[in-house]
Amino acid sequence: MSLLEVEDLRKLYPLRGRGALFGTRSRIHALDGVSFSISAGEALGLVGESGCGKSTLAALVARLEDPTSGSIRFDGQEISALPARRCARAPWRGQLQMVFQDPYDSLDPRRSVAEAIGAPLRRLEGLSGAGLSARIAWALDRVHLGAGFANRLPHRLSGGQLARVTIARAVALSPKLLILDEPTSALDVSIQATILKLLDELRRDLGLALLFVSHDLNVVRTLCQRALVMQLGRVVEEGPAEAIFDRPAHPYTAALVAAVPKLGVTVTEAPVRRHGETRSPVDLPASLCAYENLCPNASPRCRRERPALEALEGRSVACFQPLR
Repeated sequence: MSLLEVEDLRKLYPLRGRGALFGTRSRIHALDGVSFSISAGEALGLVGESGCGKSTLAALVARLEDPTSGSIRFDGQEISALPARRCARAPWRGQLQMVFQDPYDSLDPRRSVAEAIGAPLRRLEGLSGAGLSARIAWALDRVHLGAGFANRLPHRLSGGQLARVTIARAVALSPKLLILDEPTSALDVSIQATILKLLDELRRDLGLALLFVSHDLNVVRTLCQRALVMQLGRVVEEGPAEAIFDRPAHPYTAALVAAVPKLGVTVTEAPVRRHGETRSPVDLPASLCAYENLCPNASPRCRRERPALEALEGRSVACFQPLR
């Protein structure tokens, strides 16, 4: 059994005012039937352009928001039925933790490193005194920060140190799944590599499963065994990270890979999209491929039928004419 199982997850945001005169209401399709799973100790990368639904999916899995429909099973337990406002005190809360994109915003500037790491330990595990101090020291050691950092305030830390503190805060609870939403996007490249190495070390040593959200394909390829490619709230390709980025099967994935800067590769060598604009997630028709208007291989079938994820050479692809 997988540690995390997500099935047909949907998130619709109503737009106020639009269509009110006609008795209808437009909706943004942030997530449109997403399904995937993560095994214990596995790192799954979630990639796609801005606005494809990556952060929304991360927030739903972390139970910070409620889905419109669908199922989220964590460690064999259905957790999507419990309202997000009540999940803070759920028995499984400490086992499922999230590291946010901006460490500056996710840490209280008035609280020391020890207070930041200790707060969830007090709330969720009831630790105090020597037991609390020992767990804080253990968490700092796991992210390679010395005991001298415990009493520092966030403004006295570098960006890389702040990122380590947010990871330590999550790891202190000994979670089974760590959700990371662009945790290295604001860091220098050299610091990014250090943080990625740390995350892989934690995954191996502690048996952590990782759901790693990023727009950087190279980062996902470095850290993750599998990758999930999203476009307009839908999964278009899923499989081993190396295979997907070396030999993309979906035209959208190929366009993402081609957009990664490479020395010696000219723009004319990249797959060419058709002229047009990305479809709007507002009232997205369910009966077509969301990439049809940009795909160079689109057929009439793509305009009247939505492709389902189907197995193809060790991966899953939602395309009627996958690349070979």
